[in-house]
Amino acid sequence: MKNSLLEQNLFAKIEKIVKQITPQDSLSSWYDWRWQIKNTIRDIDSFELISGIKFNQQEKAEIAKTVEKFPLSITPYYLSQIIVDDYKNDPIFKQAFPDPKELIVSSADMEDPLSEDADSPVKGITHRYPDRVLFHISNKCAMYCRHCTRKRKVGDIDFIPTKEEILEGIEYIKSNPVIRDVLLSGGDPLMLPDDFLDWILTEIEKIPHVEVIRIGTRIPVVLPYRVTNNLVNMLKMHKPLWINTHFNHPRELTNDAIGALDKLSDAGIPLGNQSVLLSGVNDCVYIMKKLVRKLVQNRVRPYYLYQCDLSMGLSHFRTPVSKGIEIIEGLRGHTSGFAVPTFVVDAPGGGGKIPVMPNYMISCSTNKVVLRNFEGIITSYQEPDNYEHKYCDKNCDECNLYLKLEPQEKTEDVGIKKLLFDSNEVISLVPNDMERIENRNNV
Repeated sequence: MKNSLLEQNLFAKIEKIVKQITPQDSLSSWYDWRWQIKNTIRDIDSFELISGIKFNQQEKAEIAKTVEKFPLSITPYYLSQIIVDDYKNDPIFKQAFPDPKELIVSSADMEDPLSEDADSPVKGITHRYPDRVLFHISNKCAMYCRHCTRKRKVGDIDFIPTKEEILEGIEYIKSNPVIRDVLLSGGDPLMLPDDFLDWILTEIEKIPHVEVIRIGTRIPVVLPYRVTNNLVNMLKMHKPLWINTHFNHPRELTNDAIGALDKLSDAGIPLGNQSVLLSGVNDCVYIMKKLVRKLVQNRVRPYYLYQCDLSMGLSHFRTPVSKGIEIIEGLRGHTSGFAVPTFVVDAPGGGGKIPVMPNYMISCSTNKVVLRNFEGIITSYQEPDNYEHKYCDKNCDECNLYLKLEPQEKTEDVGIKKLLFDSNEVISLVPNDMERIENRNNV
């Protein structure tokens, strides 16, 4: 009965919003994603009219200054989820509506904290990891999320590259056989026309060394009606295709959002989710536990929990890294293992994703490892007495392990891997600018 009443209230709310925006349209317009985009709320007065939230003159002036730098853009659908009576604490409101705190620039803030532009060999491509690339195929999003790490790009110009510009990125992928994984990002790839996205997927699939394509999207969260039957029928023709969604709070998993996820899952597309840890939104183990449980209930695997990036205008969203560790501590052992995301810090300067987690190994000796579990139980694991170390010289053709399934790729050892591999003679990693080492060279 309670759910039925909530549905009736939401239905009445939607009907009222439609009449406020376009009095001539019927309620069915609401479920047309093009209507949603056409009637996106982009100014403060429209937001007040449709939401029923009123700001005083000082608040409006401060919000207006924020909008001059970081645009306002909210789909009617996402706006309808705001709890008006407590909007200042509402996680939907906080993620969608401009906050004057976005204009506070901390000493740590950066335009491009992940150095995506610096790691871009050709326009649209970020090549950071050896075997995969990020392919920016659009700046267009359904909504301007306040916590976006690409605030410098997304929403300022709703730019969609031409076929010629996309082909430059595709040619780069073709010319680098090491690339086996292509992540389509933006903006939001699902904001592209079906036929254009179909063409991009088809062209990438033609490249022999590409094994998997991924799409990163927030569409199921902020504009679930974009997940049409036509779109899904097109996407399911491309295999293997993975989709990562971006749910940050359990309230975002509405019936409409779940319907969009069902369509994608029923089409056989594997779904993951990437959340961002946001102060005042989801920095609570109970909220995150509810979120991951609802995700797996709807066939979405929690993939990453991101520490909020050092982008301009995000300082009010950032939590200490220790908060993320606390949340993982409250998930591991307290819910299904496959429902626990990996907590990562995307390293400033382009160092990539660094997993951070509670320390479960307490100590070790030659023949024992001392571990603790989520309850605080301390136990030991006996190391094998008869383990025979196998020296690896990277000559896979002569190895007695069964590595003859296919030619083994040879990659250069970097970082800690240099110190661990038997075939590498490096015994230490030394920074370039160490004064002590320079003094040695000058002797």
